[in-house]
Amino acid sequence: MKVELLYLGGCPHYAPTLHRLRAALASEGIRAEVIEIEVEDEAGARRLGFPGSPTILVNGADIEPGARLPGEAAYACRRYPDGLPSEEMIRAALREAGGR
Repeated sequence: MKVELLYLGGCPHYAPTLHRLRAALASEGIRAEVIEIEVEDEAGARRLGFPGSPTILVNGADIEPGARLPGEAAYACRRYPDGLPSEEMIRAALREAGGR
């Protein structure tokens, strides 16, 4: 399973999201390396189709089902209800990807 965390440098939600992601992996019993990718500029955001920071991809798919369709790239913060993707959203994406 390929797990990526894309983020902007200085993003205040990056470290808490990484912690939440690792907790979700552990709670699902999944041993997977988390590849951390810093998006450095607008060109990089466009090249990656980056919807905002932080973004978690599991096997190349955004953990948020509604964000899986091609959209505009954004060199900006991503909006989640409490600022971070929920652990349940992360766990659901891991399960969907066949993690358990």
